Formats: sequence, C-alpha cells, structure tokens
Amino acid sequence: MEGEDCAVVVACSTLCFGRLSLDEALRVIREMHFQKADLALHEPGPHLRPSEVAADVSKIAQKLKASNLAFAAFHLELDDQPGAEVRDHLRAVCRLARVLAVPLLTVAAGADLDTDVPRLREWAKIAESDGLILTVETRTGTLTGDPAGAAELCRRVPGLGLTLDPSHYHVGPHGPVDYDPLFPFVRHVRLRDSGTKPEEFQVRVGQGELEYGQIITRLERFRYERALTVDVRDVPDNPFPVEPEVRKLKYLLESLV
Repeated sequence: MEGEDCAVVVACSTLCFGRLSLDEALRVIREMHFQKADLALHEPGPHLRPSEVAADVSKIAQKLKASNLAFAAFHLELDDQPGAEVRDHLRAVCRLARVLAVPLLTVAAGADLDTDVPRLREWAKIAESDGLILTVETRTGTLTGDPAGAAELCRRVPGLGLTLDPSHYHVGPHGPVDYDPLFPFVRHVRLRDSGTKPEEFQVRVGQGELEYGQIITRLERFRYERALTVDVRDVPDNPFPVEPEVRKLKYLLESLV
C-alpha cells in the first residue's frame, strides 16, 4: 500500500462528531485534514436523513458540495417503513451518491438469510444502476455478526461486498472471532480501538486489542485500495473525549498506509 500510486485514504465518519450539526461535523473533519468523510445517512440519526435526501436530492447535493470535502462512502440506515418508501429513499441516496461521485454505500444486514438475500439482491441492482458498490456492515446481532453468515451473503448476492468493522468480531463472550476468510469480500473498512469485553467496544487508541498493521497487511494481499474510516463514535456517557482519539487514530493509520 506504499508508494505514489497508493489509492488507500484515511477517512472520518461523521458519527465521530454526532453531537455537532452536520455542517459543523464536516468543518471539523476538513480542519483535521482528512482527505474524505464517511457520511452517515440515518433516519433516526443526528445528521442527514434519507427522507431529507428523497425530498430534494439537488438541494442536498449543493449543500454537501459546499462543504469542500469529498466522500469515501455513505452509511445508510433506513427506519421501519413500507417497502415502496424504503426503495424510494434508497434510490434518492444512490442518485445523491452518483452526483457526488461517492463509490460505495453501506447498509445493515438483517437476521434471516431467506429474507435478506432477495432484499439485498434488489438493493444491489438499484445501487449498481447508479454506479455504486453495495456493502453490508459486519455487525453483532445480524447475519454478518458471524463471519460464515457474512461470507454466505456475499456468495448469494451478486456484487455485494462487506464493510469490515472488526470491533464486532473482537468484543463478545467468546473473545475474538476469526474473520480472515472475509478479506476477499471487503470493500470498505471502519476502525476504532476495542478490547474483548462487552464494555470495551470502544476504548482509547492503544488500550485495545486491534492490530491495525495486521488488518492492513491482510487487506494488502487482496489489493485493497479504498478507504480506512476512523469511526470513534461520539456516544452519550463516553468515558473519554472523542476528538483527540480521532486525531490519534488518523495519524496511526496514515503511518501504516
């Protein structure tokens, strides 16, 4: 991943600054000299909502262009809505991504393979029609919380990739879970430091168990040339200030790529 032709960039999730407005979050990300942002579009979230995008794609596109910041990916969460409304919101977000030259859209998997496969096949086709790669995030409590389930989804849905969030495989009652077989499917990565206990999902950089160098080396084997997103969440009752940890992880990842 070293050298002038390296396409790996270190991005920052807007959820790192979830207590700020979207404009302020993007300003801070830009002032911290991140090359790109990973934009959360969560219907029940703190920043931009998919329903807002569906209401006026052009208006939102102009607003985001004014931030003078490129976007590595969109992180989409849709509320419980009728199927037609969900598809309308998804199509609107995909159009926004096309206008902003965003290459990738991440969504959550469900808990049932028979339900998820047809849904994700449809969504992957919608994303592909706007030139996007659709990925599902690795997340505890869904099919992708088990590496075998994540791999099976990717095998059964043409074009589907993974957004690897290794914290979900490190924290849990059984300790770290081997996710090596997933690297061929990884199209995006989100990182924070984590221990192995449930209360250690997010810890200060350097106090956890994640081996960033090993993760990057494994990605390199499969010619990964996309973003590594710093995703230290600004959550209620966080025991440490987030911004210094975001900065530390940024510098650490940049030193490794």
